[in-house]
Amino acid sequence: MTEFFWIRHGPTHARGMVGWTDIDADLSDRAALARLAALLPAGAPVISSDLRRAVATADALQGQRPRLPHDPALREMHFGAWEGITHDEAAAHDPALARALWETPGDIAPPGGESWNALAARVSAATEALADRHRGGAVVIVAHFGPILSQIGRAAGIAAPALFTRPVAPLSLTRLRRVSPGRWAETGGATPG
Repeated sequence: MTEFFWIRHGPTHARGMVGWTDIDADLSDRAALARLAALLPAGAPVISSDLRRAVATADALQGQRPRLPHDPALREMHFGAWEGITHDEAAAHDPALARALWETPGDIAPPGGESWNALAARVSAATEALADRHRGGAVVIVAHFGPILSQIGRAAGIAAPALFTRPVAPLSLTRLRRVSPGRWAETGGATPG
């Protein structure tokens, strides 16, 4: 079994849809970062998406843990032309598509972006490969709301949109374990206060 310690990057304070837009995280809460780092296994390698907010959060949590190369497969969902705008602004452009993106996500994608199913497949392939390389160990992954939620859904057997009600706060920890190839279980989580 391989255990994954999923961490959502630090807060960005962005108001719009921020997928592949490369913005910084607010990592000023050093006490929260220290509490979170204390929950992570000492020898586990750390990997993150290649976006600045995830990389910087991983840097802040790494300590003496080995670092794996950043992986673009762990990026947030790509919102295409809707990057940086709010849901209300997207709905003003295309109300039916904006509603469908959250109510019946599946293969629905924003203009020039990716669908929920594409995100889930991309992240699932990356996590299976990591689990194969680190079989029987633990891996710390610093990523984003969508990738973490997609893996919670896979472990718990919850499909979107019901999955969208699950909270994944900035600097929260979600623990998932691969029981066997393609079979995952949720083993816990925490948001250090």
